[in-house]
Amino acid sequence: MLTSLAYLPWQDAMPYLLATLALAYLIGSIPFGVIFATLSGAGDLRQIGSGNIGATNVLRTGKKWAAAATLVCDMGKGALAVFLADYYVGDAFAVIAAIGVFFGHLFPVWLRFRGGKGVATFIGITLALFWPIGLLTCISWVSIAIFFRISSLAALVSAAFTPLFFLFWYGFDFLHTEQEMLLFALVELFLAFMIFVTHRANIARLIAGQEPHIGSR
Repeated sequence: MLTSLAYLPWQDAMPYLLATLALAYLIGSIPFGVIFATLSGAGDLRQIGSGNIGATNVLRTGKKWAAAATLVCDMGKGALAVFLADYYVGDAFAVIAAIGVFFGHLFPVWLRFRGGKGVATFIGITLALFWPIGLLTCISWVSIAIFFRISSLAALVSAAFTPLFFLFWYGFDFLHTEQEMLLFALVELFLAFMIFVTHRANIARLIAGQEPHIGSR
């Protein structure tokens, strides 16, 4: 691990930062939902249901294996980008990779920058940054999804809880928390905010009581 990169002057570290951001973005841009929907014979996912490229919309095609594969791979690409950055260039760059892979999923270059809403990738990122909190995020998503059977509600609640999990984990004492953990908490807060932004229409439907349940078409 090239941890010394974190201590380079910013102008010397910038090429590594940009390379990390670009590689993570390209990993995040892989549209697994579109790929697996096509392989399953469901057709162009962007013309089905909500048009979203995430696992929930893949499930609307009735191809459960494709939806499961999309979920796993969207989580996996988030975790992979963060892990590679952390392993090769250090913790500070893992945060850059987290942002890059997340925005790659939201705005993939291969799909004219119209991607998914980032929930599965967010969970993968969280697991790679700090797996105990990532596990709590998964548990919160699954709990809400099982109880209410609304994917967007589970996404919003689990995303909102994740920064709070960091606060509770360290007893609200970030002044004495390791620097990298503070960075992780801040990037999680930013990504959670972006999930709320990508779910604007879902929030409106939730308020109106019109949000579809998991498995509905």
